[in-house]
Amino acid sequence: MIHRITLLFSFAICSIALFGQENTNQNPFKQLGTELPDPNGYRTASGAPGSEYWQQQADYRMKIILDDANQRIYGEEQITYTNNSPDNLDYIWLQLDQNVRAKDSDSHKVRESEVGEEMSIEDVMKMEPWFDGGFKIDHVKDASGKDMAYTINKTMMRIDLPQTLKSGGKVSFSIKWWYNINDRMKIGGRSGYEYFEDEDNYIYTIAQFYPRMVVYCDNEGWQHKQFLGAGEFTLNFGNYHVEITVPSDHIVGATGTLSNAKSILTGKQRQRMDEARNADQPVMIVTEEEAREAEKEKASGTKTWVFDAENVRDFAFASSRKFIWDAMGVQVGDKRPMAMSYYPKEGNPLWEQYSTKAVAHTLKVYSKHTIDYPYPVAISVHTKWIGMEYPMICFNGGRPEADGTYSERTKYGMISVIIHEVGHNFFPMIINSDERQWTWMDEGLNTFCQYLAEKEWDRNYPTRRGPARNITDYMGGDKSRISPIMTNSESIFQFGNNAYGKPATALNILRETVMGRELFDYAFKEYCERWAFRHPTPADLFRTMEDASAVDLDWFWRGWFYTNDHCDMSLKSVKWYQMDTGDPQTETNFQKARDEEKPTDISLERDLTDVPQTYIEKDPKLNDFYTTRDVYGVTKLDNQEYQDFLSKLDDDEKQYLNSQRNFYQITFERIGGLVMPLIVEFEYVDGTRETRHIPAEIWRKGQLEVTKVFVTEKEAARISLDPLLETADTDISNNYWPPRPTPSRFEVFKKENGNRRGEENPMQRAKRNDELEKE
Repeated sequence: MIHRITLLFSFAICSIALFGQENTNQNPFKQLGTELPDPNGYRTASGAPGSEYWQQQADYRMKIILDDANQRIYGEEQITYTNNSPDNLDYIWLQLDQNVRAKDSDSHKVRESEVGEEMSIEDVMKMEPWFDGGFKIDHVKDASGKDMAYTINKTMMRIDLPQTLKSGGKVSFSIKWWYNINDRMKIGGRSGYEYFEDEDNYIYTIAQFYPRMVVYCDNEGWQHKQFLGAGEFTLNFGNYHVEITVPSDHIVGATGTLSNAKSILTGKQRQRMDEARNADQPVMIVTEEEAREAEKEKASGTKTWVFDAENVRDFAFASSRKFIWDAMGVQVGDKRPMAMSYYPKEGNPLWEQYSTKAVAHTLKVYSKHTIDYPYPVAISVHTKWIGMEYPMICFNGGRPEADGTYSERTKYGMISVIIHEVGHNFFPMIINSDERQWTWMDEGLNTFCQYLAEKEWDRNYPTRRGPARNITDYMGGDKSRISPIMTNSESIFQFGNNAYGKPATALNILRETVMGRELFDYAFKEYCERWAFRHPTPADLFRTMEDASAVDLDWFWRGWFYTNDHCDMSLKSVKWYQMDTGDPQTETNFQKARDEEKPTDISLERDLTDVPQTYIEKDPKLNDFYTTRDVYGVTKLDNQEYQDFLSKLDDDEKQYLNSQRNFYQITFERIGGLVMPLIVEFEYVDGTRETRHIPAEIWRKGQLEVTKVFVTEKEAARISLDPLLETADTDISNNYWPPRPTPSRFEVFKKENGNRRGEENPMQRAKRNDELEKE
């Protein structure tokens, strides 16, 4: 209904009532100062590393033997640890991540389990630890060969130093060890092997395979929180020299540069590699035909592949005689790193077509939004049911059917996991956050950049995480099963949504809705440049994003990262006003039209028949001024008063009075706990649209309702709140004026042998159709 605004031309004294909040700490715009650590010489209030910032360095020299007959790894490593901290150290800590698979591991003890009515043999076996996993430490010796005292506590090992390691000093020591490699297909794991029974061959994807130095840092001291399986790794930067001895018919991909390519690769392979460096399409280093030939026999001899890597936080490798290998150069800034893929024939045709190009695409897109990729190579390795990342190398799933067909889900799932795992080179391999404490700092930021890369791969890419609309079911769910993002990695409910989806969505909302692309992109890149090859914390990210943009985001970090609140805003009411022009004829016609639109009272309608004549109709003497006057008549006095009113207006005021503007008074309700900007779209009766953006600060006093008047020159036919689904509003049914019903569809099918339809992918269905058309 349209209302008239009566204009008053008089001075009014307004009194302001001050309302105190019962608990000001509940205000969503309370600053984050008390939640964030105090700035200091190591980390500044701007979010940048301070003038006194330091970090430790750990350098490794390793000799590794892969026992293909018994599925074991044997290793001997020399570690040189540099103490760049201002502290003197009497002991040092190392991570023994393989111990997570030891029979007495806490990871088994704390894992919940239930017995189902039907269970696979693999699932049943997982309920009881049976695999003889974990490191077997042969010795720990100092640089002179003397035994060092050490204590193993589950997944951590303390080495007691014979002499205090002073600030600025170094210590070198060696560790000899071995362990049984796990069958990933049976007992899971981030690394291990995949066994191909029909040909008795293996693909080894080996990581967390050596004792690694624990990070000692300014904000936590030793980060030796035990590894239970969810919270990943916190690691030091250093240089690696690794010699890997494998069967002579194996192909090996690893972190770093292959230093002995001349002795380990054939002349033809080296020639192909040289060609690949400047190619714009992948070049086969080992063809499928060559890989198939290698599968047929098992070599009795061995070869040693030597890799060197500088300024990396970890090392991993893959080895198999099944590997096809392709590569191409990628121009990133002034460098041209190599994008490579290693995969078995079972990965084709998908892997040959997409993997290396997905690697190259990822390097380009991520470099644009973060820093230029600094390493010489980026490798994607295929093995089944996995997605894991390490410096310069990652292990990825996504396998077609045995007949070479694949579903759309398999295709895009494979491309997505490659983008994601290659993207981890940036988060956390370069921007080196503490994964053990904060999974979201690498997974969430990486998933956000993955979303950007997916959009640049295909405009219609079926992305899972990033758009606000994709997180609403999770955020609007059972709060008892939703953790705030700022929750330790081991304590998170719904790991994927919490650590990947929600933070990625939050960053996308910052970019598209809160800050805008220009401010966000500059600030995000500033964070990446500040903390490349360093150890950032959440506070460093939060502070840098504000410091580089001049946008107060404390309300956003508080709501999205420190609570499990959701966004649900509604158009509670809409009132439509127009100005009372004062023109008696215009306003009388307006009122008459409104009165005629009113429905007739049912009693009055029926009384026309049941009451043939009212009392006053029988006795006209009862009429007076009020029963006989023309309520829609315009008098001379009315016109005179109107002219007096106009005489008090200047030309601008007269023009505004006659502009026929529309005033829409909208009351918004904040049903969910999150505050978000108000994005209001007006669809006018002439078919045009206009969107108004109101910053989230309209909720700055913590109100549950706000009212705002929107002035338009055109009449609105419909009004929508968050029309492009930018704010992760969990219930959009209350976002429309007039209210809009939302239809749903249900599928009808006929049961056939208890199944809806055959289990075939679209490519298989297309093949059947082609055969049908040939008939």
